[in-house]
Amino acid sequence: MVIKKKLTPEQHHICKEKGTEQAFTGKYWNLKDKGIYNCICCETELFSSDTKFDSGTGWPSFFSPINKNNIKEIEDLSHGMQRTEVICSNCDSHLGHLFSDGPKPTGLRYCINSASLEFKKK
Repeated sequence: MVIKKKLTPEQHHICKEKGTEQAFTGKYWNLKDKGIYNCICCETELFSSDTKFDSGTGWPSFFSPINKNNIKEIEDLSHGMQRTEVICSNCDSHLGHLFSDGPKPTGLRYCINSASLEFKKK
């Protein structure tokens, strides 16, 4: 997969080395604008602002992806934890993690790093 733009060091660390940005530091954690969140690496549409909610965690949180086929969920046993990693199904970029403490209707929380996203305003 060809990356369409040069990543910043932080974006590279998060997307390609499975890093995590600090809570409340990413540019999208508190964004309320309407639009679509795309993969920063390949521009695949991932999440809509219609499914974004304030989880209080300091990361952009969504209860559902735009299309389940646009992401992959992988078991992550790193750091002594059992979690589900979320990656872009098109380019395998690390996006964040999935938790089962989200709101209705899904009960899911896709906790996503701002650095792995590019927002396109509607």
